[in-house]
Amino acid sequence: MTLLVAGIVLFIATHLVRPFAPGLRAAAIGRLGMPAFMAIHGIVSLLSAVMMVYGFAEARWNGGTMLYYPPAFMAHITLTLMLIASICLVAGFLPAGHIRTKLKFPLLVAIKIWALAHLLANGESYSVVLFLAILAWAVVLRISLKRRIAAGETKLPVFVSARYDLIAIVLGLALYAAIVLKLHELFIGVAPLA
Repeated sequence: MTLLVAGIVLFIATHLVRPFAPGLRAAAIGRLGMPAFMAIHGIVSLLSAVMMVYGFAEARWNGGTMLYYPPAFMAHITLTLMLIASICLVAGFLPAGHIRTKLKFPLLVAIKIWALAHLLANGESYSVVLFLAILAWAVVLRISLKRRIAAGETKLPVFVSARYDLIAIVLGLALYAAIVLKLHELFIGVAPLA
């Protein structure tokens, strides 16, 4: 589980530099320039994601300690939550409709729902470590964004049209169907409906 934990630490450290060490980020941008900084940030982010994926797969292969045994009905709750997360995820990439303006940061909402849903359905130590860490990161990031909004450093999305809600729902349903019916099993090795 060492690789998994290292990947999580690298991911969280990389993605919390802005809220917790803005001076460090500004100095790096000043020294490297924005394009080089973003390239390095992207590479480190990708590396951390690869480490988490391989670390998770390795931990699952080696087996982990069961910290709790979720009841069978949690699988149904997880599937329902993931439908909501899929719609929120898509809404985060579209111009603002009601969903995006009400949630403010639908991508973070999707990540929090995804992490919580998977904590409800998985009690293995490696699952709990991964999903709890990502949930905590998303909560901390949301608090940071709230402070940045109050300081005027970032702005909330402005409503454009309700048609983007319809698009988010349709594309979210399509994404959900693709994940549940094929992609989750293909990439994770677990069929959600099995």
